[in-house]
Amino acid sequence: MPPNPIATAREALRIEAQALTALIDRIDESMARAVQIVLASRGRVIVMGMGKSGHVGRKIAATLASTGTPAFFVHPAEASHGDLGMVTAQDLVLALSNSGESDELAVILPVIKRLGVQLIAITGNAQSTLARHADCVLDSRVEQEACPLNLAPTASTTAQMALGDALAVALLDARGFRPEDFARSHPGGALGRKLLTHVKDLMRQGEALPTVAPDTPFTDMMKTMSAKTLGCAVVVDGSGVLQGIFTDGDLRRLIERGTDLRPLRAADVMHARPRTLRAEALAVDAADLMEEARITVVLVVDEAGRLVGAISSNDLLRAKVI
Repeated sequence: MPPNPIATAREALRIEAQALTALIDRIDESMARAVQIVLASRGRVIVMGMGKSGHVGRKIAATLASTGTPAFFVHPAEASHGDLGMVTAQDLVLALSNSGESDELAVILPVIKRLGVQLIAITGNAQSTLARHADCVLDSRVEQEACPLNLAPTASTTAQMALGDALAVALLDARGFRPEDFARSHPGGALGRKLLTHVKDLMRQGEALPTVAPDTPFTDMMKTMSAKTLGCAVVVDGSGVLQGIFTDGDLRRLIERGTDLRPLRAADVMHARPRTLRAEALAVDAADLMEEARITVVLVVDEAGRLVGAISSNDLLRAKVI
């Protein structure tokens, strides 16, 4: 019979799922010990691994670094030719090898130990050379690979990846890592923009603000609105203290009611209690306020109520906060 790709793919996933499930019962004091070692370290986590374990190691290093544990990957073969100089006595090494007998790792293990660097091993062979040198061993053994030939690293690398994630998450929790901390290592991502961008970073200020006095004639107020393209006029007194706001929507409603606009002044048509924020507020707070109040502009005031800026939904869209 010809191969059945659907059945083969399902079997591969079943094997890998079983491998991960089996890891759960093997999480013991060795994980707690690994967390203690990392937390006690004054340096960085140097991740090493050859072949597919090396690819997994790069991902683990990236996950650790982005969740509060400084880490980077060093290729074991390159370490033997000078890159071991990147490792200091304050660092620790996290080495990955399913067999635990990688020649490239074996060569540098004695040097690592002579430096006094602690070693955490993720390996599928607790009796291996790597395990014997390690201060802590995380058991990643699997019953079989997902490969039908039981040769290609598949379930074993999935197990390594999962143990690396488990270690990173345990460290994240132990450090009291917060969303704000995560955002600082991801400033270019959506979360970073939401948690790191403040109103003061985006707000319009100074000459860009469509400010008018309370006694400004209606026609002059409309000229200011048109010139500043914010869709509103902001009414302030002689000291710059916010008095109110008049928007495009207010103008439409006046026209629909047939109001004679010629004798009106800004104070006659303004909303006296507009929604405001402080400049130190997060930009995402401005977005939430706009959604809640169904408005497109939020005014920014200081502690004395003086107008210092304005932020619009378009400003937030351009900054990719929303």
